[in-house]
Amino acid sequence: MQDKLFIDGQWVSPLLGGMLDVIDPATEKVFHHIPAATSADVDLAVKAARRAFDEGVWPRYTGAQRARFLRAIAEKVREKKDFLARLEVRDNGKPLPEAAWDMDDVAGCFDFYADLAEERDSNPEEAIPLGDVRFDSKVVREPLGVVGAITPWNYPLLMVAWKVAPALAAGCTMVLKPSELCSLTTLELGVIAEDVGLPSGVLNILTGLGVDAGQPITEHPLVDKLAFTGSVATGRKVMISGAQDIKNVSLELGGKSPFVVFADSDIDQAVEWIMFGIFWNQGQVCSATSRVLIEQSVYDRVLARLVEETKKITIGNGLADGTLLGPIVSNGQYDKILAAIARGKAEGATVATGGKRPDGLDSGYFLEPTILTDMGEDAWVWKEEIFGPVVCVKPFRDEADAIRMANDSKYGLAAAVMSKDRARAERVARAFRAGIVWINCSQPTFTDAPWGGYKQSGIGRELGRWGFENYLEVKQITGFSSDAPWGWYIK
Repeated sequence: MQDKLFIDGQWVSPLLGGMLDVIDPATEKVFHHIPAATSADVDLAVKAARRAFDEGVWPRYTGAQRARFLRAIAEKVREKKDFLARLEVRDNGKPLPEAAWDMDDVAGCFDFYADLAEERDSNPEEAIPLGDVRFDSKVVREPLGVVGAITPWNYPLLMVAWKVAPALAAGCTMVLKPSELCSLTTLELGVIAEDVGLPSGVLNILTGLGVDAGQPITEHPLVDKLAFTGSVATGRKVMISGAQDIKNVSLELGGKSPFVVFADSDIDQAVEWIMFGIFWNQGQVCSATSRVLIEQSVYDRVLARLVEETKKITIGNGLADGTLLGPIVSNGQYDKILAAIARGKAEGATVATGGKRPDGLDSGYFLEPTILTDMGEDAWVWKEEIFGPVVCVKPFRDEADAIRMANDSKYGLAAAVMSKDRARAERVARAFRAGIVWINCSQPTFTDAPWGGYKQSGIGRELGRWGFENYLEVKQITGFSSDAPWGWYIK
């Protein structure tokens, strides 16, 4: 396991020498340390990325040349899949099968953007027909420059891949800061980058606290673009910092996503997808469908089945066979979730199941999967993101009522609808004010499709070709191609 920073192709200690504890959330024990970068380290990394972009080969390579590196990274991830998955479980707490799935997605993401980089070679420019035949015009897309990326702890290496793969495919260079809560697999990406011979300075990895390492990245004048995934509060700070130099900014932020279940739905399927929508990754998912709206006529039946199945979920160390719900990522996050449940109860919510530490698990940040009911539409737990295995459930009267309740939120990341009436499901899906909508499912995510939200859930889109375009500048090149003189000043 790495314990140094990756700057300009070298593993180096932080200039001030600070280190941070790495704690296994299943045991609450320190098992490693990571370097705590500061603004001085950030400056070195940004300048390395700047040189690599302004003077290096990376932005001048063809897409096919860059694609070879991305595919090599993907292959290394597959070779090290078991090691990386187990490392992420110890760092993050998620069950091992989830972490293994994430590693497959990481590799697939690098392969996907390798393909797009190659495709760019075959279509490097776009002709623009003009009304004036004396001129010819075209659009070319060029790498944006130096990217400062800050990634979250809930999908440590996968969220990194969502930014690194398209940015590198486009020809950008990057300074990357993962969350201090889960940095280990991101540091291992530096090892992989070194192994495949990625040119120095193209990818720089700094671990550390947000105030010490993240903020200096957002404020550095040599950074051209900021790409952030995390909370709305921090995203607001990133946007303010980026505004000082008018940086290009993309934000993927929080959500309080609704899941609407109509009475004609298969109850077992509805319960399965509700559970997947909120208990996967301990509910620590920005798109988690944490507000469930059930049609009044089947509300009691669906809720009873949901409570029954939720009580069966196996809770434990993510490395243990059969675990379906691991510990919360950190003590701080654990306390926040418990406080949110307490606030919900104080506002009148009923705990249908869960809400406490499981019996027999006296250490580790373990929490029973929790279902809250009977809260008002203005209750804090109904309105605000909890980011844990806590789902709020309410009934609705009819389609119009469901749409109104679903859209009554400052967030707009995701939404889901379940119904055997596909026409109604499509109609409701289009009525949702959200960037990602699922029909008869919740949470499946594909690299090919765009990811991002409306309202306070963010700006811009990741994944698919949209994620690639995030890291490209559009340039117009127009020429005067007529032999006739312009004749404005000189007749």
